[in-house]
Amino acid sequence: MTPEPSQAESPVEQLPTTRRAIMNLLKRQGPLDTSDVARALSLTSAAVRQQLSRLEEDGLLTHEDAVREGPRRGRPRHVYSLTPAAEALYPKRYGDLTTELLGYLGGPGGTQVDDLFEQRRRRRVADALPRTGGLPFDEQVAALTAILDEDGYLADAERLPDGSWRITEHNCAILTVAHGFSQACTSELSFIREALPGATVRRVAHIMDGAHVCAYVVSPPSS
Repeated sequence: MTPEPSQAESPVEQLPTTRRAIMNLLKRQGPLDTSDVARALSLTSAAVRQQLSRLEEDGLLTHEDAVREGPRRGRPRHVYSLTPAAEALYPKRYGDLTTELLGYLGGPGGTQVDDLFEQRRRRRVADALPRTGGLPFDEQVAALTAILDEDGYLADAERLPDGSWRITEHNCAILTVAHGFSQACTSELSFIREALPGATVRRVAHIMDGAHVCAYVVSPPSS
C-alpha cells in the first residue's frame, strides 16, 4: 500500500545508511572534519572520506579549509557542512503550519481566509503583469509559465494545433493548503486569467479531482 504523503519516507531516509548517518550528524552538530565524523560514527577515516567525496559530488556537502591548530599544524583540514540542496531534503512542515494558522482565522469558510487569498492573488498579479503585459500572446504564455515554474509548480507549456496553449503544473507548491482550502485553487485560476490579459483560460485537469497534474488551456484573445 502506498504510504500517505505525511508518512512517506523523506529523501534523506532513502540515502544509503552511511551517507544518511553523515548528513544527520552534520545536521545535528554543524560543520565537522573527516576525523570528527569518523570518530562520531565509529568508522575509519578512509571510509568516511570516500562517502564525503560522494556526497560532495552529489552537491549535498561543501567544504572549507581550516588551519590545524596545536602540534599537528600543517596541511589545512577540510571541514564539511550541508549545502542548501541537502537542507531541502529534510522534511519541512510549512504547509501544515499554514493550514493550522488559516484554521485559526475561521477555517475554509472564514471571510478572513478569503481576504488573505485575495491579497495573495493581487500581489502575484502585480508581480506578473510587468513581465506578461504588452507581450504578444505566445510570449505572454512563455513568461507566465516561467513565473509558475519559479514559484515551484514545475510548469511547462505545450502549443496546441489550434494555436492555444496547454500550461501544465506538474507539482502543486501549496498542496497541503489546497487540500483544506479550496480558495487556493480558485485563487490560482484567477491569477492565471489576470496575468494573461484578454486570453481565455480554462482548467482541464485538477489534482484535487484526482488528476496527477493541474493543467490549463489558454486561448488567445479574439480579434
